[in-house]
Formats: sequence, structure tokens, C-alpha cells
Amino acid sequence: MKGHLMDELPLVLDRASHRPLADQLAAQLRDVAARGHLRVGERLPSTRALARSLAVSRTVTSAAYDQLYAEGWITGRRGSGTYVAAVPPGFQQHHLPPQLDEDGEHSAIDLRPGSPWVAGIRVDAWRRAWRAASDARPDPRPLPAGTSRFRAAVAEHLLRHRGVLVESASVLATGGTTAALGEVARAVLRPGDQVAVEEPGYPRAIETLRAAGVIVRRAPVDREGLVIDRIPPEARAVYCTPAHQFPLGGRLPAARRVALVEWARSRRAWVIEDDYDGELRYDVAPLPVLAALDPDVVIYLGTASKILSPTLGVGWLVGPSEITDAVIDLRIRTSTRPSAAGQRVMTAFAESGDLARHFRRVRRELGARREFVVQTLTAAGLQVLGDQAGAHVVVPLASLAVERAVIRAAHEAGLAVDGLERCFDGRSSMFGLTLGYAAPAGQGQLSGALDILLVVAARTPAATAAALPIR
Repeated sequence: MKGHLMDELPLVLDRASHRPLADQLAAQLRDVAARGHLRVGERLPSTRALARSLAVSRTVTSAAYDQLYAEGWITGRRGSGTYVAAVPPGFQQHHLPPQLDEDGEHSAIDLRPGSPWVAGIRVDAWRRAWRAASDARPDPRPLPAGTSRFRAAVAEHLLRHRGVLVESASVLATGGTTAALGEVARAVLRPGDQVAVEEPGYPRAIETLRAAGVIVRRAPVDREGLVIDRIPPEARAVYCTPAHQFPLGGRLPAARRVALVEWARSRRAWVIEDDYDGELRYDVAPLPVLAALDPDVVIYLGTASKILSPTLGVGWLVGPSEITDAVIDLRIRTSTRPSAAGQRVMTAFAESGDLARHFRRVRRELGARREFVVQTLTAAGLQVLGDQAGAHVVVPLASLAVERAVIRAAHEAGLAVDGLERCFDGRSSMFGLTLGYAAPAGQGQLSGALDILLVVAARTPAATAAALPIR
């Protein structure tokens, strides 16, 4: 809690009362929370700071906090702070769905997958990139392939961080991986073509393909990713996330990668490789992208949204000329193209060296956060799935009913979380939370959010029971 807010709380202790000061303080904290002065997930002052503010001994504030801990209204851990875990009856906080602030952003603590660590972007570097981008003169005509400097910056990024040597002429700027998938579906595939998609998988990919008139076929995954011999044989293409399978977090082994490329070659089909966060690996170097095995059958998609921010709205596509030509032709015919402004900002970020420095910080920060999340959850008796990569983990739960109950209770407690249910096109066969850890501003907020989540899980019947095995 910010200091000025602590000073504004209506906490007045009556030293003439026969009621102990600690009891008075606990009752008043319950009351101010019930009346909306404190919100779920908000950090409370330390017992020392609160004692100093109220001019009482620390014994009083510690005893009050101990009482509220025992009642379940607050939660915390030594070294990470104390947070409001629930609000007593009397004030209705509407956290389902999370409320929006004046900028249209969710006010809940965001533990959903897919968010980047934007708090780590240095303000001076961000401003410097936007200023440099604004120096470019306005374009007299659209740039359907993207700016030449952006394409060159992407080629350099792929060489440095994904080990892929490509010519900048083979790179197309896109609006992100999902936008690129939609363009590929409209430019290369035909309405009625079948595309295999991982199950469970990325729900927006399914909706994007269907919006283009494509028939989506489910292709099962296991802990290592896509099961190659279960791909529907009629598929004209297969969409997959081999570097970090979404949502389960597996890495497609080398033998399966070779088998997938051979499958595509033998059927004259396409592999659409979504490398949405393939740069983020914390244990070993990432396996080479599928496009390096056979660039003639792989359409490679990447994005800046996970390493920088979706604010830029930029990504990239690398593929054989018949693919890039078809996409460019679609853009010319429909007068659509990705944002040149976002491309110029990312280019400036890269050319100044700020992108490389930011990326090193991202890997250190998210690697440490992942370790902290795994240790915290496993210490509480929860199972955690996923490789040491990316910005989310999966916490298996016992049933769909438990998954829904935990998500609902978490939303009511001020946490935005997702579950595996939305990653299934058909009936769910695995259950759990898809837990992101990049969006919280700092370690303290992440720690407090996990504390609240564990309280929620503990209060949900059967939440920590053995989860169904992954096939």
C-alpha cells in the first residue's frame, strides 16, 4: 500500500476503551475493507510501518495481523509483504470480470498467459525508439512487405536468438502471429481446406482459421508436443507451436520435428510454425526452428508482443517465395498491411542496441520468476507442468468443475486467470490453470498474487487432488 493511502485510512484506536488495541485494529481493518477502502490483492503496510503511523507498539499491529491471518482475510509470507486475500461481507467488489480502469486496462492482477514483462522496458529506451521512429518521413505509398530496415532487423534478430540465417527479402512484416495466420489462411489455403491444430492449443488460432473458411481438425498433443502419427491425413496444413507448445509447455523433440517435416513433404502440405515465445528459454539453447530443417514446407511466424509489447502490433513471417508472394498479393488486392509505425519503433529499438539489452533482462527476470513460481506452487502441494521456457506454466486440477470454481473464486479475489478449458476445441480431457507470470509489475506483486491464489485453491474442494494424467 502506498504511504499516503495508509495515512488516509480511517483507523482510530481508543486507548480509553477496555477492548484491547489489537482487537480494535483488527476490527477496523475488517471494516475498512468491507467498506471498500481496501481491495483484494492490495498490499498492506508492514507491522512496523503501521505501528509507527498509529503510534502504538509493534506488538499491537502484529497481534492484529495474526488475527486476520487466522481468519483468512489477509495473506503473505516473510519477505514478500502482506496482502488482502478476501473482503468481509458488506461491500460488493465486482471482480468478475475484472474491472477496467480509465485507460481500458484490467485492474485485476493479471496472471493470464500471453502477457509480456512490459514493466521491464526502460522508459528512456522506449521514448528514444519512438523519437527515432518519428524522424522518418511519411510514406507516400503503402509498403505491403514492410519497411526494409524492419525486415533487416528481424533477420538479424532471428540469426542472433533463433539461429536462423535468412535473407531480409524472405521476411514479411506482419501484425503478429495471429494476424499472419489469418493472412496465410486467406492467401494460400482455400475455403474448405482442412488444417490440423494442436489439441489443446491456441484458441485464437482456431477462430482465425475458421473465420477464413478453413475446416479445423484436432491433432492431439502430449507432454512433448504434437503427436505426429495422430495428425489427420487429409490436412492441407498443420498449425503448431513446437518450441513451447501452447498451453502445455512441451518442446517438440528432434525426432518428431524430422517426422513432421517428412509428413509435410510426403503430402505436399504446409507446416505453419508459430514461434510465439521461442526466444525465451532458461535451461538450454532452444532447438532450431522447423524452418531450418526444410524452409520449402515451413511457414515461420514470430512476434514482438512477448519480448516487447503488443502496443507495437508487429510480427514477422518467413517462408518460401510462393507464400510471401501470395500474402503480398492479398495485401495489395485488399489494401491491407501491418503498421509501419510499429515496425519503425522496433527497428529503432534494435538498431540502438536497446532491444538486445532488454532481451537479456527479460530472460534473467522471467527465468527467476519461473523458478519462484514453481517453487512456491510445488511447496504448496500443486503440480506444475511445462519446460523451463516462456512466460507461463500449467497447474493441473482434478476436474473441470474444480477448474471453473478456482477461476471464479480467483476472479472474485482480484486475480485474472485462465484455464485449460478454453484451449480445447472439443470436450476438455485435461483440467487446470494456465498461469502467466510476466505481467505483475514486480516480484512483490507476483508473490502476493500467488499467496492469494493458494488461499483460493485451499478453499476450493478437491483443488489439490491428483489431476488426470496427460495422454
